[in-house]
Amino acid sequence: MISVLEGGAYLLDGTQIIPDHKDASKEIKSRTGREISRQEARKGTIAYGILEAHNTSGNMEKLKIRFDKLTSHDITFVGIIQTARASGLERFPVPYVLTNCHNSLCAVGGTINEDDHMFGLTCAKKYGGVYVPPHQAVIHQYAREMLAGGGRMILGSDSHTRYGALGTMAMGEGGPELVKQLLNQTYDINMPGVVGIYLTGEPVKGVGPQDVALAIIGEVFAGGCVKNKVMEFVGPGVEKLSADFRIGIDVMTTETTCLSSIWKTDETIREFYEIHGREEEYKELKPANAAYYDGMITIDLGKIRPMIAMPFHPSNTYTIEELNANLLDILEDVEKKAAVSLDGAVDFTLKNKVTGGKLLVDQGIIAGCAGGGFENICAAADIMRGSYIGSDGFTLSVYPASMPVYMELIKNGCAASLMETGAVLKTAFCGPCFGAGDTPANNAFSIRHSTRNFPNREGSKLQSGQIASVALMDARSIAATAANKGVLTPATEFDGTIGKYKYHFDSKIYENRVFDSKGKADPGVEIQFGPNIKDWPAMTELPQNLLLQVVSEIHDPVTTTDELIPSGETSSYRSNPLGLAEFTLSRKDPAYVGLAKEIQRAQTAVTEGRCPLEEKPELKPVMEVIGRSFPEAGEGNMGYGSTIFAVKPGDGSAREQAASCQKVLGGWANIANEYATKRYRSNLINWGMLPFLIAEGELPFKNRDYLFFPGIRRAVEEKAEEIAGYLVGDSALTEFTVKLGELTDEERRIILDGCLINYNRVK
Repeated sequence: MISVLEGGAYLLDGTQIIPDHKDASKEIKSRTGREISRQEARKGTIAYGILEAHNTSGNMEKLKIRFDKLTSHDITFVGIIQTARASGLERFPVPYVLTNCHNSLCAVGGTINEDDHMFGLTCAKKYGGVYVPPHQAVIHQYAREMLAGGGRMILGSDSHTRYGALGTMAMGEGGPELVKQLLNQTYDINMPGVVGIYLTGEPVKGVGPQDVALAIIGEVFAGGCVKNKVMEFVGPGVEKLSADFRIGIDVMTTETTCLSSIWKTDETIREFYEIHGREEEYKELKPANAAYYDGMITIDLGKIRPMIAMPFHPSNTYTIEELNANLLDILEDVEKKAAVSLDGAVDFTLKNKVTGGKLLVDQGIIAGCAGGGFENICAAADIMRGSYIGSDGFTLSVYPASMPVYMELIKNGCAASLMETGAVLKTAFCGPCFGAGDTPANNAFSIRHSTRNFPNREGSKLQSGQIASVALMDARSIAATAANKGVLTPATEFDGTIGKYKYHFDSKIYENRVFDSKGKADPGVEIQFGPNIKDWPAMTELPQNLLLQVVSEIHDPVTTTDELIPSGETSSYRSNPLGLAEFTLSRKDPAYVGLAKEIQRAQTAVTEGRCPLEEKPELKPVMEVIGRSFPEAGEGNMGYGSTIFAVKPGDGSAREQAASCQKVLGGWANIANEYATKRYRSNLINWGMLPFLIAEGELPFKNRDYLFFPGIRRAVEEKAEEIAGYLVGDSALTEFTVKLGELTDEERRIILDGCLINYNRVK
């Protein structure tokens, strides 16, 4: 089904794979008639050409990228624009689209959410942007319909910013990276590796894009073979897939931890642009006659079967047939893994969902950027036509990804077919993907064609004793399950016809509702603020010496951004840095906020010209121990704050608040064995936090310990490869070593200045 070759490979004429071995050059010459070096062939990937066209450094090993377009939604754009305003923003230098698909439910949070929307509208007018009102489209569907273009690059402040199927290399990053683009700065990365995803065959009836995506995620996530690399989809199987099918696979590449994705394009994609009235944006993309990939993953689409990602991660995958055949054994394994994720905070079981040897689910959701596409919903309608979900506890909600998609479903009758079954159709909204819509009952089991199934992603709260769980599935198998009144059923068991529907895009829907400045700024517009929209608090530069208290210690194999800062219940506070910070680590370590605030009192005293030891007397013996070995460390050159340790933090969302909330509470660093994603590490850096790395093994410190880093500012300035830290004991210091990993000169300067806002003010 899936074969992973991690050692590198050449692709000739888009059809011949030659693994990189000692005689590869001879084999290539025999097939092509000429010698082709690995260095030359690296330039033959689609990704290389796009990156080269957008690189401003002149050095393809050290990229400085300028993007063509930017996009954000309503739980990120307020903070981004506030940061850019604090740094001198005058106008949007590139097209910037502000969608409103996360905080759309304005009944939640009082006036807060609509205040954020009005902030976005007035900023689009003032700075020259595009504003998409609530319920019109989810962020990524609007980008597909109206922004994507062949050979283009788009940067978005949502982790599922992926438009590779349309020939657009797109990346999801934390807000500060968009701020840099708004201030005419660049996205600085080393040239990423490129992994070929070679598709053959054709999917069987009942298999959808989520099935293919989950099969890939399950195969590559743990091994990390595509981490921070570009996934490039090639091979004869691509042409067997519709545009919607490709899009559905592509959006889920985020869950592999890759940097971005790109696909070869063809007449199917040209037709997509024609349908949307933007044929001029089509560009044929394909690898050169000889292209070198840093890895090659071969997928026989014909062997993919309906998949399910069990709680609590998209990589926890099985075929549905496998699950049904080994039900109790697999559920036992899921519960054991859950015990680690949930820290024993609540009792969790799925075995009570088994009745008569069948797994019964409580809820189905087809939604968002992954599930809400036209073809997915049409297929679900065909599978359910003539069936009924019943009048028991099972429910089914369907969220078309945009109003144009919704309109076409009404016109072709699929909307009516679904509603007749008992399903409920709702407007374009991302809520089910992060716990702000269709929250199930306690202990319920939900199957969703959405993007993630982390703990509490469906809206339950561990801190309130609640737990429910989500499994990811394709819309087709969700429909088959719904037609079977909640009994888990793969869509391959459906023996009816799944039709092919022609899509017609109605551009008038957007023309009549979306505000588009056409890039023209109006400085006279007054920004509309609400009482919840707050400025970022002042942040100080990195001190000469640093005393940190460890205020949380997390030993899970991976820590998600949902655990660092919760998703759903915090949505209305995303425009209020201090209010949001109160939720930091609330799902994982409720003691964190109080402990961080305690040590922050010392730094506040320094900032206000008071004695930190008088403000926090328990630091006196700590400083006495430090003073014996470092008598020069003290008043005028010492900073105080907090740090956390996590084995591998940052899997999941691009949300910058996973880092900024720690900084707002006085965090100066994270200490990790590894960072799960580039974007989380970048968020730490952009908020002036040290991304320390420590070797795997027994830690030299524990929670509540004090750690001293003498000369930390000088170490950052001088690009020290290793940095000495000291555990402050009762009577002595114990040395250990950390590293910062590779940092650009600009990243070092941001850390030294204290955050990106300070960096731009100084600059």
